[in-house]
Amino acid sequence: MKKVLIIHGFQGSPNGGWRPWLMRELEKQDIYACALPMPNPGQPILSEWLEEISRQVDKNNQDEIYLVGHSLGVPAILHFLESYHGKNVKGIVLVSGPIEKIKNKSIEGFLQKKFDFQDIKTKVEKSVVIHGDNDPNVPLQHAEILSQELDSELIIIKNGGHLNGSSGFTELNECLQALNKIIK
Repeated sequence: MKKVLIIHGFQGSPNGGWRPWLMRELEKQDIYACALPMPNPGQPILSEWLEEISRQVDKNNQDEIYLVGHSLGVPAILHFLESYHGKNVKGIVLVSGPIEKIKNKSIEGFLQKKFDFQDIKTKVEKSVVIHGDNDPNVPLQHAEILSQELDSELIIIKNGGHLNGSSGFTELNECLQALNKIIK
């Protein structure tokens, strides 16, 4: 079975922004989708987030897993993949995610060391990076580097901001299209 696990960002929730819409759209295609309630989203601890992602992926180890991360969910997915030794994560969609330190001190624990992109590429077959061209939280350069390092398609959304509810995004068609492309 194909399953999509969605990891929200800093101060986020499973039901914020475009996540409920994406889950409904995937359900219409008979693809199971779940936005994970990440622990302590206002004071995130990397080890707790990795444990939750790992628990969900392990629990579904007979399924084809696709991970979608928004904002802080992106480095969480990247760290998870660095330590992952299974074979069932088939693709990732990374939305508005930082890959190095930014202004927000609350998330520094997720961005203290450089990612081993060569290792990450060996653990996932397909990836797509999506980013707003005017993101006030994460510079577009992060997405450009990330897509280059992972050999991913980069989708830039004009005037997208941080591609969250505060930027007016209750739907994110580009994410659904990216998932459909990598799942098929």
